[in-house]
Amino acid sequence: MSVYSVIMELATALPVSRWIRTYDRAWLRSDLAAGLTVGAMLVPQAMAYALLAGLPPEVGLYASTVSIVAYALFGTSRQLAVGPVAIVSLLTAAALAPIVEEGTAGYLTVAALLALLVGLVHLVMGVGRLGFLVNLLSHSVLVGFTAAAAIIIGFSQVKHLLGVSPERAENFVGTVRGVVAELGSTSTVTLVIGLVSLVTLFALKRWARRIPGALVVVVGSILAVELFGLEDRGVSVVGDIPDSLPVFSLPTLDGSLLGTLLPTAVVITIVGFMESIAVAKVYARRHRYDIEANQELIGLGAANVASGLFGGYPVTGGFSRTAVNESAGARTPLASLVTAVVLLVTIAFLTPLFRSLPNAALGAIIIAAVVGLVDIAEMRHIASVKKSDLVGLVTAFVATLVLGIEIGIGVAVVASMLVVFARMSKPHTAVLGHVPGTTTYRNVARFDDVEVIEGIRIIRIDAAVSFVNADHVKKLMADHGAEALASPPSALVLDASGINDIDATGAETMGEIVEDLDRMGVRLHLSGVKGPVRDVLRRSRLWDHLVDRIHASTHDAVAAILAGITAPADPIASGIDERPRPDSELVTTTRETQ
Repeated sequence: MSVYSVIMELATALPVSRWIRTYDRAWLRSDLAAGLTVGAMLVPQAMAYALLAGLPPEVGLYASTVSIVAYALFGTSRQLAVGPVAIVSLLTAAALAPIVEEGTAGYLTVAALLALLVGLVHLVMGVGRLGFLVNLLSHSVLVGFTAAAAIIIGFSQVKHLLGVSPERAENFVGTVRGVVAELGSTSTVTLVIGLVSLVTLFALKRWARRIPGALVVVVGSILAVELFGLEDRGVSVVGDIPDSLPVFSLPTLDGSLLGTLLPTAVVITIVGFMESIAVAKVYARRHRYDIEANQELIGLGAANVASGLFGGYPVTGGFSRTAVNESAGARTPLASLVTAVVLLVTIAFLTPLFRSLPNAALGAIIIAAVVGLVDIAEMRHIASVKKSDLVGLVTAFVATLVLGIEIGIGVAVVASMLVVFARMSKPHTAVLGHVPGTTTYRNVARFDDVEVIEGIRIIRIDAAVSFVNADHVKKLMADHGAEALASPPSALVLDASGINDIDATGAETMGEIVEDLDRMGVRLHLSGVKGPVRDVLRRSRLWDHLVDRIHASTHDAVAAILAGITAPADPIASGIDERPRPDSELVTTTRETQ
């Protein structure tokens, strides 16, 4: 195969080739409009988020330009707007502050190295098809973490609105104390600029959504500084911004530094990908196309690698920009490419116009952007759906506020896992009764008219039986066995239709349960045992021990017990068991659950 053929084959495999081949010229106008709209919005946002990360404004522009192009080639979302976002910017600042001094050339280099490392983590996960790892954070925990991060981000910009310079603090409480201590040094003019900017942003968002509020604030505040000479009155401005285009540069690869940055890179990958994939799926459903999670990891990985190689910092897909992109008419990633052109033109020709941009205006833009991340409505919805999910939400929220972003996300992951383990340790169980005139058995706590058969206790466990809940299941079965012992025929039926898996500990515990019940004088019967569970019970030899007490359904089990007979002699013909196969052929897939 020739080199040309290989290149063409690779090009055809890229997601960009899919939408280019089917591009409709009728989409061009809406894509152009969306690209110009997002470009106008992204210029001030990119500079503001760079400021949040402790970086010069132009770095935000560099990160936005190259990452947009890379994602358009490798990503699968047609509306997702990639670039700097608030949470990732704050994570970047938190990671870099202890390592290198802000404002130095080394700070810029380490920021680019972090972007490169984030990109590599994305690519490794994408190629390794490890997209499922982002499920370490449950939705409720992510809501709590995001809300706390938004508060930290918003308050970190209060100093710019007040025109004060408190000492850098290690956590949110320290930041609050630092700002409060500097209240006496507040610049009245700066405060007015910040408050007017905030009012303008919120007013336009409420009554004129199509007008790019950030751009209006930027233009208005620059004009105010220039016309009234506010810089001479103590208003802090962005200053000179280089007009040089992004230049390829490989960051210095320091082994010890890579090891220090890796945990943050993993955190940024998980948080950034969850934010990105969530918004991408919303608009994919709306426009009826599919999002490929692992390809999205590759797309975002390419975006971050490109950002790192061209002097940027970590990026991901953003909620607000994507919403604007879609509402402005974006039909394909061509809109993002138009946005990239807008940014390049801005960097090359328009940066001198931003010299007098006050930092208070940029701070206001960040605050307005993150207010929506404190989603009170979603918190109420979570509480109404399942109150136990509030435990993880509140834990993540408090931990992030008190301990900081990086430790908070770790606590959030642990909280998610503990909630899952807590649910697994005490699975839902039900005592079943017979629905008269049918072969159906239902939960006696939910159905009033079911019949409870004297001397036969029927229970259903709705979870896998594993080391997490084995002791609980053992005690549960013993308690119900004692209830069955009260009158003959003293039988306990376990409806196993809700058990989709069992591990070695579960199988061993099940054997102990059988022995304990036999000693009590209670015979245990099983019904509706699924394929994966049958395989484990067979290999543990418990299946052979119970072969005359295993039934295809709960109704069959009850009928056999009342008639005083054993299970059918031919379990294969009766649908209890399948034909025996070698262990190498025992494939426990979702198709083999019955």
